[in-house]
Amino acid sequence: MAIGGNALTREDQPGAVRQIEENAAQMAAGICSLAETGWQVVVVHGNGPQVGNLIIQQEAGADLVPPQPLNVLNAMTEGQLGSALVRAIDSIRGAGSAAALVSHMTVSPDDPAFRHPTKPIGPFFDAARAEHMQRERGWVMAEDSGRGYRRVVASPAPRDLLEIAALRALLASGVIVLAAGGGGVPVTEAAPGAFTMVDAVIDKDLAAARVAGAIGAQALLLVTAVDAVQVNFGTPRARVVSVMDTDLAERYLAEGQFPPGSMGPKIRAAVSFVRWSGGSAVVTSAANMADALAPGAAVGTRIVPATVMSRT
Repeated sequence: MAIGGNALTREDQPGAVRQIEENAAQMAAGICSLAETGWQVVVVHGNGPQVGNLIIQQEAGADLVPPQPLNVLNAMTEGQLGSALVRAIDSIRGAGSAAALVSHMTVSPDDPAFRHPTKPIGPFFDAARAEHMQRERGWVMAEDSGRGYRRVVASPAPRDLLEIAALRALLASGVIVLAAGGGGVPVTEAAPGAFTMVDAVIDKDLAAARVAGAIGAQALLLVTAVDAVQVNFGTPRARVVSVMDTDLAERYLAEGQFPPGSMGPKIRAAVSFVRWSGGSAVVTSAANMADALAPGAAVGTRIVPATVMSRT
């Protein structure tokens, strides 16, 4: 399961601890509902709003303490949000029911994402404020799905989770596992077996697909702000797509239906997982996630192998 950082700090919230923990409690209810039906659950969460806010705090306090780089802030928010979700899950299922694994994900140092940042982080700004931040701080700013402007940073493709053996061991013990939080702390292999953190934020949906493939998951659940995926989004021709196979999903991607900073990574992650595993992926809202994987469920958008669509 992949849940966004926006699910833990909503658009209209500044990101206070109480707000994050209340939102984590709502997410935990759905996570536990899935576990109650017999699923083993691994949760990958985003950290875009939280790590962006932390950067602002770092810069504001630079005269008092040394600011930390983005890669360290990734690790910090991974621990913060993992803690909030673990405690929320434990409050429902009992102490020790969940565990958060601080995780590192390898990326290629030559990934073109380092030259073309697309990952939104931090709060939303209006156009005038965004222009000021870009001019004064050198940030790259981009409009985010009609909701305002946000800072964008490099988002390289995830490759391998360094802690995959530990993740498998935790799953075997029967706990709900929080792993690759924020997509995992991005690292490159500086020398055989020696890894260096790099400044970037890995997309949590793509990271979730990599983790799901590595552990042999049967399903990938991508939780977002909408109940189902739409094509022609934001236009009079907008329509919900309940089921699409991997071929159709890739065609929509090629048409630009799903922007890279919004729904694009979710659909790419779903296609990647389904093609590799032969399983299915579902994109839906937090309100529907407890029902999304039930047999015959009619919620969200389901991405299935192309052969399945050809038979139906």
